[in-house]
Amino acid sequence: MRVVRFLFPVFAASAAVFGSSLALAEGLASDWVEGFNNKARLHAGRAGQPGKDGLFAGIEIEMPAGWKTYWRAPGEAGGIPPEFDFAASENLSQARVLYPAPHLLTDKAGTTAGYKEHVLFPVAITAKDVAKPVILKLKAAYGVCKELCVPAEAGIELTVPPDALVSGEIAQALTLVPRATPIQATDPVVSKWRVDQRGSKPVLVIDVTDPGGSGTEAFADTIDGTYLPLPKKKSEANGFAVFEIDLTDGVALKDLKGKPITLTLAGKKGQSETSITLRE
Repeated sequence: MRVVRFLFPVFAASAAVFGSSLALAEGLASDWVEGFNNKARLHAGRAGQPGKDGLFAGIEIEMPAGWKTYWRAPGEAGGIPPEFDFAASENLSQARVLYPAPHLLTDKAGTTAGYKEHVLFPVAITAKDVAKPVILKLKAAYGVCKELCVPAEAGIELTVPPDALVSGEIAQALTLVPRATPIQATDPVVSKWRVDQRGSKPVLVIDVTDPGGSGTEAFADTIDGTYLPLPKKKSEANGFAVFEIDLTDGVALKDLKGKPITLTLAGKKGQSETSITLRE
């Protein structure tokens, strides 16, 4: 089971390392896997709403101050989207990686979408036989960057018993994952969208309402990895913002028609995601 997205070229060497598991007082966690200016580990345990909790893993990446790693669609300045492969796991029917809302990160190379210094990706897991342990075997590939980008690899194992305890770390990470059903009091939402034809240039215009006020960030990606530039904020006032995506900037409208596009919004109080489809 893999999460694979498009890959941008980077320069540097990679590090591959492996770790084993240990039990925590709350949930489970593997040993840290040390790499160049990063370390990674697996968490596992129950998380979710009371009475509706499910079994989750969590892929945690920690970096020194000033370093970053990338979201599933890094943006036009380049970067390495993470790949998480659970194919070698035992008694695992499904692993679905969830992505916390990213942030816009700007440096001399440009603007990217990602996470500074720390991130934990929740993974919803399903056992083939719920009465038996799930043996997670993860192969992770991702990038860590500061003034240069370093491809990193980690192999991590963790045995998850059927009676795994609640994981506070994973529960916290789940609160940062964009909601498909937004919470009205906290989450920014797409109020409407349209495609404007400006001469020969089609532009996707996205109107956003954010109860958190100013500072809303927007991101866009496709399931099949078709490139989309980062949405540009054109105006913002009193909890309302307008974003635009130039559909001639590295992408062609004809390649997007009929494909679902996920619009991810990150605000000061919450985050949401909306799927739209550009029709013929």
